Amino acid sequence: MSEIKETVVANNFIKNIIDEDLKNNKNDSRVHTRFPPEPNGYLHIGHAKSICLNFGLGKEYNGITNLRFDDTNPVKEDVEYVDSIMEDVKWLGFDWEDRLFYASDYFDKLYDFAIELINLGLAYVCEQTPEEIRQFRGTLTEPGKPSPYRDRTIAENLDLFGRMKNGEFPDGTKTLRAKIDMSSPNINMRDPVVYRIKKAHHHRTGDKWCIYPMYDYTHCLSDMLEGITHSICTLEFEDHRPLYDWFLDVLKTPCHPQQIEFARLNINYTVLSKRKLLQLVQENFVNGWDDPRMPTISGFRRRGYTPAAIRDFADRIGVTKGESTVDYSVLEFCIREDLNKTALRAMAVVNPLKVTIENYPDDLKDDILDGVNNPENPEAGTRKIKFSKVIYVERDDFMEDPPKKFFRLAPGKEVRLRYAYFITCKEVIKDENGEVIELICTYDPASRGGNSPDGRKVQGTIHWVSAEYGKTAELRLYENLFLTENPDIAPEGKTFLDNMNPDSLKVIQAWVEPSLLEAKTNDKFQFERVGYFCADSKDSQPGAPVFNRTVGLRDSWAKIAKK
Repeated sequence: MSEIKETVVANNFIKNIIDEDLKNNKNDSRVHTRFPPEPNGYLHIGHAKSICLNFGLGKEYNGITNLRFDDTNPVKEDVEYVDSIMEDVKWLGFDWEDRLFYASDYFDKLYDFAIELINLGLAYVCEQTPEEIRQFRGTLTEPGKPSPYRDRTIAENLDLFGRMKNGEFPDGTKTLRAKIDMSSPNINMRDPVVYRIKKAHHHRTGDKWCIYPMYDYTHCLSDMLEGITHSICTLEFEDHRPLYDWFLDVLKTPCHPQQIEFARLNINYTVLSKRKLLQLVQENFVNGWDDPRMPTISGFRRRGYTPAAIRDFADRIGVTKGESTVDYSVLEFCIREDLNKTALRAMAVVNPLKVTIENYPDDLKDDILDGVNNPENPEAGTRKIKFSKVIYVERDDFMEDPPKKFFRLAPGKEVRLRYAYFITCKEVIKDENGEVIELICTYDPASRGGNSPDGRKVQGTIHWVSAEYGKTAELRLYENLFLTENPDIAPEGKTFLDNMNPDSLKVIQAWVEPSLLEAKTNDKFQFERVGYFCADSKDSQPGAPVFNRTVGLRDSWAKIAKK
């Protein structure tokens, strides 16, 4: 745990670049970033890192940050995704104010820029099929070959491009390509496609357009039109930077944003490919994009992760150029750190074992104890908990033949019940199969509140729920969705789906304090010695909350018990 804490001050080479730019009065000492998601799926934890980076830099340098949707592929986009992305950015604590943009805002201007490229002799209409374009492009070691349509006249290209815009040609029959260099060592510069025909309804522009611009072309010009100073993207776009610069240079745009690449986030036991996440949803391997097992921001929110914890995680892992994989435990550490300070305490018994306290008075009905709501926050106060003659404890908190350092219930051993009394196990009752079904114990009335009446030391403290006053509630216990550290690696003939964990979700009925039935959606609790839980935002009903396990607690006793 201490090793994780040491990573709080993490590297961020982008700050060094911005510091130097400000020192040299570049961009008139402005810092203007943007977060440009494509609305073709829900955002995941990798996007959260980018959101925190872009909006965080804007805030730190007294600059501004835009939210811009890259909505250039109407076939894969949906208003549902647009709405979810805006909700996620707001939930993380960031505000784009009045700077909400869409690439589709610029379709008319992008078309005009394409006409300008044609007039400069730097773009042409090509009739090669996608397969032919790939074949002619060459390889990393062999140059490409020019398209047979590369030398069309400017007049012919203008005519054909206009007819493409007017919908005269079927999908896939023609493209507009930039005329750059088919022998360039950078394959991205070998006459990339700028526009393709796609007769599809767009969620914002309707049926106005049947040609749509490609990302590399749209991205740099959108940045320019918005006055972006630092265009921050992930490392896979590093080889695309010469193309980003080429479009801005040949069009002689009034400003030239700087593209800066950083290593994307990789976390073990997780897939962050949008295509694979979409497959998990569409093929019902999970219950939607916000399934608490999903690495989506909406899934994390439903599971009980907090914005502060995710922002802390983004700060801890830093921003670098080198690809690496972050251990999932670092994210869980950040979640625990935040919830430990904010979550209310409560008691829940996951795997109940009945305990009867034989010397507890049968007629004592108003034995009300005080429980601390959060020891980290004195202002959280206390709550009232009713005690009774019969209670439930965790089955794992009892061993008939315990190891030497097992400080919980065992025959003849005394333990402290949280906030209640000292009890001693006197008798073990088993069923016909030899399974323990009940413990007969005695209690020390003088130890009320869990205090030692005579100074004697009791090393073990366990939680409990009254059998008379407690209630049952549904708990959903989540584990990693995948069994292997890198789910993307699968044996021949297998896919990442073969690495899924069949036990990633376990649903149980647990005994809980009665006050927990009043929990509202998204209320967060630490079930003492069990883990952190959140009232599910979808399936909880008034008086019948469903609790999702957010993250477990570190429990050294569990390790001892397994030895």
